Amino acid sequence: MVGRRFQQVDVFSDEPGRGNPVAVVLDGEGLPDEAMLQFANWTNLSETTFVLPPTTDAADYRVRIFTPTRELPFAGHPTLGTCHAWLAATGSSASAVVQECAAGLIPVTRQDGRLAFAAPPLLRSGPVDEATIGLVASQLGVARDDILAAEWVDNGPGWLAVLLPSVEAVLAVQPAPTDLDIGVVGLYPPGSPVAVEVRAFFPKDGVTAEDPVTGSLNASLAQWLLESGRLTAPYVAAQGTALGRAGRVHVSTDATTIWIGGATTTLISGTADL
Repeated sequence: MVGRRFQQVDVFSDEPGRGNPVAVVLDGEGLPDEAMLQFANWTNLSETTFVLPPTTDAADYRVRIFTPTRELPFAGHPTLGTCHAWLAATGSSASAVVQECAAGLIPVTRQDGRLAFAAPPLLRSGPVDEATIGLVASQLGVARDDILAAEWVDNGPGWLAVLLPSVEAVLAVQPAPTDLDIGVVGLYPPGSPVAVEVRAFFPKDGVTAEDPVTGSLNASLAQWLLESGRLTAPYVAAQGTALGRAGRVHVSTDATTIWIGGATTTLISGTADL
């Protein structure tokens, strides 16, 4: 057993403890895959990450991202939480870093006092077929006609997104067991402090779990909602309301990139014996 530097970081909330936590093992080198997965299962958080030396000079560090049951090529709040932990551990004041993960190289920058990552390209996009929309409606417990649009927005985890007619409809969803990763979104009226309400559902141990605040989903939703003209950037997405959280995801753009940002706060630091 080796004592490895460890942080648990709250991501995507200006109110520490009301965002989405990620466990970060800063000294992941030498750990076998089985040990990483076992520790991720033990933390029982949506994701646990392990920081490793990069395999390319273009990256500052490499990260592997695990849920309690599998490894992910990319995930959003683990990207920001891991970068926050790496910056704190190294004492770096860099305004921009590059994270290497299974999905490729992900730029992360400091913007308005927050960290923000560049939304990765979609692995799957386009409209969802009618049979799948009907299945999603039944799993969400909503009428088929309440799904105004449905789109594949998979940037790694496998997201399928649906647009419901109102924020109230989003917050009222009580899903049945699902075998899909489903993002649900509703638009706030123009001029509201936040633009959209988001919820994220995924299968876990035979039931449907809900993620408090989801960077990967908000990144892919931004690509869909901006390209379809339903929203303009910058905007703020709310997530976690139904769980008593106060997630706020800040979406901005420049000439070439959609940026997904949020607050990051270390709540636990120490060592993990692994």
